[in-house]
Amino acid sequence: MDRISETDLILNADGSVYHLNLLPGDIAPTVITVGDPERVAAISKYFDRIEVRKSKREFVTHTGYLGDKRLTVISTGIGTGNIDIVLNELDALVNIDLDKRRVNDELQKLTFIRIGTSGAIQADIPVNSLLVSTAAVGFDSLMHYYPYTISVNGQKFMDNLLATLPKNFPLFPYLAEADKGLLATLGEDILKGITLTAPGFYAPQGRQLRAKNTLPDLITTLQHFNFVDQYLTNIEMETAGLYGMASALGHRAISFNIILANRVSQNFSAQPLQAIDHHIKLILEKVTTTQYPLSDT
Repeated sequence: MDRISETDLILNADGSVYHLNLLPGDIAPTVITVGDPERVAAISKYFDRIEVRKSKREFVTHTGYLGDKRLTVISTGIGTGNIDIVLNELDALVNIDLDKRRVNDELQKLTFIRIGTSGAIQADIPVNSLLVSTAAVGFDSLMHYYPYTISVNGQKFMDNLLATLPKNFPLFPYLAEADKGLLATLGEDILKGITLTAPGFYAPQGRQLRAKNTLPDLITTLQHFNFVDQYLTNIEMETAGLYGMASALGHRAISFNIILANRVSQNFSAQPLQAIDHHIKLILEKVTTTQYPLSDT
């Protein structure tokens, strides 16, 4: 690739990437992503030591060690638009020579582990449980801007889902999938499902306050979709973008969803912070004790 221009790759005065305010040595091969900036400290408090603490806008980053494993935890903020920023800039830190503004000859794979909150859209998924996304259907538009790959089975699932939607449906959803190696290792013995990634929290997730919802039956339609015993299990706002961008950039990703609400029973967790902390500890134990695929070139 030719030299990357100053307007395509914007750097701060200290040479750090524009939005994240990070330098190449600031991140580890395994990156834990969270939406809420306050959740960064809720995770890094379990680190044995922290080497890097940086923040800019909603992007807070802590890098340190848990045992002998170096980890980064970073807040993305809400939505796939922010996922676009975070994954592109983290990729730039390991795969672009920022001084020469050229892509490196050898590329590094990062491992992305999302720890997020979510609402179940199936009655049998308990509040306060943990679910790992095998794939995610994006009702946003992010991955229409990037080429990426999905499996044959994923494409069949998506073709059947699109066929069930009304002919005048105004959106064109996409599907992106988790890394199979991470699912088999970090995702072992955890409830699995297919996640719906919405571009908003209220009407896009079937809620209605004062503004009228133009698609009031959408979530009900999606709840009842089933293709070869595969169905949509939960709804949130980042996973499809994370999986799609990881595929587009050649990285690995897995998304853990802490179920704080069940939209069928209309039940919300009575102790959300305790549930989040419980699952953070469980996931960190898996990350430090499981032999999952590591960063490589």
